[in-house]
Amino acid sequence: MGELIPLFPLGTPLFPGVVLPLHIFEPRYRRLMRDLLSLPEDGERRFFGVAAIRQGWEVERIAPAEALYDIGCTAHVRRVAPQPDGGFAIVTVGGERFRLLDVIVGDDPPYLQAEVEWLADEEAAEEAAGHSDGIVTAAGPADELVAAVARGSMDVLATGVAGLFARYVAEVATLGAAGEDAEVAELLQAADDPTALSWLVASAALLTTEDRQALLAESATRRRLAAEARVLRRELTLLETLGAVPAPLRQFAAPMTVN
Repeated sequence: MGELIPLFPLGTPLFPGVVLPLHIFEPRYRRLMRDLLSLPEDGERRFFGVAAIRQGWEVERIAPAEALYDIGCTAHVRRVAPQPDGGFAIVTVGGERFRLLDVIVGDDPPYLQAEVEWLADEEAAEEAAGHSDGIVTAAGPADELVAAVARGSMDVLATGVAGLFARYVAEVATLGAAGEDAEVAELLQAADDPTALSWLVASAALLTTEDRQALLAESATRRRLAAEARVLRRELTLLETLGAVPAPLRQFAAPMTVN
């Protein structure tokens, strides 16, 4: 049995450390907000899980566990502004990653709940094992040197991804699909460690939901950055040769009908 948390399906994944503003208007999620606001403000339970929708639009009309990707991220509520219509404008920040074990649909509460297991990052374990792109050494005084090499190689990888991402944003900007380069430079400076950089790239790049979900599922920053380097090179090739960025299939979908 995992932990039971409120669940909020979205069309795209949420990533740790990434700000997510939402306008809450559906009655069931208004109830969710009221339930969260009833909890202590200085406590740690004012959050809900965000899981990306794999297929369908009305998740409850089909098997919810099959309609959602199995790796999600918590959204911690940081700001709440009640609206005149009874809804809420909220600001959340991505927190911990989790794996969906089951999705529960009920009448009370009316919103979805998820049984989850929490996912840990792997950096500490990799560094403790002296793993750095295949470097292995016997235990002893050399371990500190190996750890230093591992950190150094991570910095080199992060620098390479930051450079690729800056090039990618510049190319996308020429298509009118992104902000100014200066804004991206500020974001890159804010991502002052490799893990923060990896989540920034995953959230800001114009990737398919499948690509984003694969990055969210990766537990090690080193492997996530390596995957982003491959994806960014692929996207740069497409941009430079075709002048195109990916568009989610959902963008071309028509509303569901009874036919």
